[in-house]
Amino acid sequence: EDFLTLIFKAMMKDALNSSHPVSSAVQSSEQIEEMFDSLSYIKGASLLLMLKHYLSKDVFQAGIEVYLHNHNYGTAQSDDLWDSMNEITNGTLDVRKMMKTWIVQKGFPLVTVVRKGKIISVQQEKFLFRVEPENWTSDASYLWHIPLTYITNRCNFTHCTNAYLLDQKSG
Repeated sequence: EDFLTLIFKAMMKDALNSSHPVSSAVQSSEQIEEMFDSLSYIKGASLLLMLKHYLSKDVFQAGIEVYLHNHNYGTAQSDDLWDSMNEITNGTLDVRKMMKTWIVQKGFPLVTVVRKGKIISVQQEKFLFRVEPENWTSDASYLWHIPLTYITNRCNFTHCTNAYLLDQKSG
């Protein structure tokens, strides 16, 4: 419950156009200090949980083990973690490409789901809590690779979870 409260606080901050990405190039020590705030930590933790749920606990755990083994006693960059996950997925999913859309863009998507009979349509757009005119930038180019999971009436949540990766504006 406490973690959910933290997530929602971070999302409120991230829903402002004055937000910042989890990861970006920095030029000074002041910029480094600005990057290490609650938004970066809480959003980062949420993204790892999202990835763990999408890949499955076992695949995620194996990716973490590969990452720790490959980089023990050394340095690493964020791409190194995603590349370790790619090793485990055997190229079935480009984890680096998917996660880059989450860490190098500020904010998060609003996903709209519309059902017409047996057809389900999904659409994404950048969510903004309120537009701040002094910090406003166009959000037309924002695109996330969103892992969506769903169940049908033929199965229940614990036995038959389906997954869909929304990597376009709509699908």
